[in-house]
Amino acid sequence: MIEKLKDIYRRYEELTAKLSDPAVISDNAEYTKAAKAQSELAETAQKYEEYRGVELRKTQAEEALGTETDPEMKELLYAEIEDCKKELAGLTEELKILLLPKDKNDDRNCIVEIRGGAGGEEAALFAYELYRMYLNYCEKHRLRAELVDINETELGGIKEVVFNVNGRDAYKRLKFESGVHRVQRVPETESQGRVHTSTATVAVLPEAEDVDVEIRDEDIRVDVYRSSGAGGQKVNKTETAIRITHFPTGLVVTCQDERSQLKNKDKAFKVLRSRLYDYYSSQNRSAYDEHRKSLVGTGDRSERIRTYNFPQGRVTDHRIGLSQYNLNEFIMGDIDGMIEALTIADRERMLAGGDE
Repeated sequence: MIEKLKDIYRRYEELTAKLSDPAVISDNAEYTKAAKAQSELAETAQKYEEYRGVELRKTQAEEALGTETDPEMKELLYAEIEDCKKELAGLTEELKILLLPKDKNDDRNCIVEIRGGAGGEEAALFAYELYRMYLNYCEKHRLRAELVDINETELGGIKEVVFNVNGRDAYKRLKFESGVHRVQRVPETESQGRVHTSTATVAVLPEAEDVDVEIRDEDIRVDVYRSSGAGGQKVNKTETAIRITHFPTGLVVTCQDERSQLKNKDKAFKVLRSRLYDYYSSQNRSAYDEHRKSLVGTGDRSERIRTYNFPQGRVTDHRIGLSQYNLNEFIMGDIDGMIEALTIADRERMLAGGDE
């Protein structure tokens, strides 16, 4: 670990010096590239510098202890050495975490897709509540959520919604939300007071950049049609809605949120690019289907990553066995505690070297 840290620190110092070179400063592209690389190493390099400072203090105290004869000074030096050992242990753990492989997509924007699963209208209503939950969470963290496409039901639920989330660490914050979300409660339409179980699926995809995926004109068909709302009600009398079909993969993306055909087209291409990035990252269709299943499952009630139990006011994440009894606040967007717990669990899994 120390040798790896030395290499990182050496590279960090080289990049810092490079950023002061007039030739690099005058080359905007080269300067930006070097600044990004230096920024990625900065936290680890600075933490290692702190580690070396504490290590030096410990060494100096040990050397002084070897020649010291005053009992009182010896006691102080012993205390200093013990303090340094504790600090070094803590810094070692922090450095281990900083050396963990980074998810290359963590700092990207993301695409979130929510669909009603098993449970009919109740599933659609739950899907809407999840959509509202994520919108509130985004607002709290100053992330910008932009609607791409929504298919509403007449009772206020949603069959499907797709939206972009833009902002710092958007994908990193939301990536653990992918999967089947299960709700247990008494629906408003239930006259017998029985608890029903319904589901909604969530998929979170990192937003792809233009350079990540090539979309050739001959590989796609773009259809233009009129936007419509719940129950077939026309919400736009002009043809502004966009449907893009990608022939090689069979992927289809629609967008009808904007009144401008051009804006809808831009949004649809952004979603298509992200789905293709996910597709090609999985190498082939069977791997892609398995990956999508790992993200959202099939929507069956028995598959779930999280259960929202309204009678008990409980939300449970089954991946880490964590239950919280703040369901009302949680469903309104207060999901920070759960996201932090999932992040820590993932980090511990990597530290342990596990594959699951």
